[in-house]
Amino acid sequence: MSQFWSEVVRNLEPYVPGEQPQVDGLVKLNTNESPYPPSPRVQAVLQDEQLVERLRLYPDPNSQRLKAAIAKHHGVEASRVFVGNGSDEVLALAFMAFFQQPKPLLFPDISYSFYPVYCQLFGIHAERVALQDDLSLNLQDFVQPNGGVIFPNPNAPTGRAVPLADIEALLQANTNTVVLVDEAYVDFGAQSAVALVNQYPNLLVCQTLSKSRSLAGLRVGFAIGSPELIEGLDRVKNSFNSYPMDRIAEAAAVAAIEDETYFAECCQKIMATRAHTTAELEKLGFSVLPSSANFVFAKPPSGADAATLAHTLREHKIIVRYFNKPRISDYLRITIGTDEEMNQLLVVLQKKLG
Repeated sequence: MSQFWSEVVRNLEPYVPGEQPQVDGLVKLNTNESPYPPSPRVQAVLQDEQLVERLRLYPDPNSQRLKAAIAKHHGVEASRVFVGNGSDEVLALAFMAFFQQPKPLLFPDISYSFYPVYCQLFGIHAERVALQDDLSLNLQDFVQPNGGVIFPNPNAPTGRAVPLADIEALLQANTNTVVLVDEAYVDFGAQSAVALVNQYPNLLVCQTLSKSRSLAGLRVGFAIGSPELIEGLDRVKNSFNSYPMDRIAEAAAVAAIEDETYFAECCQKIMATRAHTTAELEKLGFSVLPSSANFVFAKPPSGADAATLAHTLREHKIIVRYFNKPRISDYLRITIGTDEEMNQLLVVLQKKLG
């Protein structure tokens, strides 16, 4: 610990990102990346010599082309769109813009582990709302005094989703603070709350191109909400980094969003593989939570330890995510890969548990 660190840095417990090992032949099922490459249109963008030549110039600070593409895809006005360098940056700006309030921010006790990090970094008082015994999210539990509400839908790491009607009921009961729905995995089977942004001025929906658009390595995220919320995000962004979206990222993101057919095909393949994997895991005795994400949250059969099983898989060059945390230490989070990758996983599990 350095004498030069500020008090905030000394007290921080930083977010720990998913492991990114550089190992040949690894079956990587730990960080919820897409098993499929980006749209061929993205490849065409990356070969554009004129784009490369223009890298000597600053990008559009407002990313108007990308905002227009996102707005068209979601059927909203461009004034309702904000973009940033990955959804984590968008979330961080939202925490600064909306959640530094006298009353506590509410989020699930089992959820995206960046939320408490942001609260600590920005001095935000927070309270965790417990999931149900089956690890489902009951949004009525959030109807209490608060300085804001945030939750993922589908939730992470459980993969469970809540219906749009439950989100609307929360918005109707909670009108005075921002409700942020973090939809990193929404394209794999959940209902998006974007359909409600025109009706509820306190609703902010955050999404990413990392998962369903296969652009985790590019870092593009966005939020959709009322023009007033977008202006709040812009005020913070322009006080921190006025050029968060580079020219290559914006051009590639536009290409990926515009290729609707490829996007739908990849999502359908991942959902089909998820259903098959779930069925096969259950045959092996796993308890698998209902998932609307590109991963499953699975509890090994009685007598099998989740941490030990994760270690065994690693010995076979297959990595999954294990969380040594209360209530979920007996689960594994398994990203959905290609059919071939999932079959490799199942073969190892069959030998270990069969």
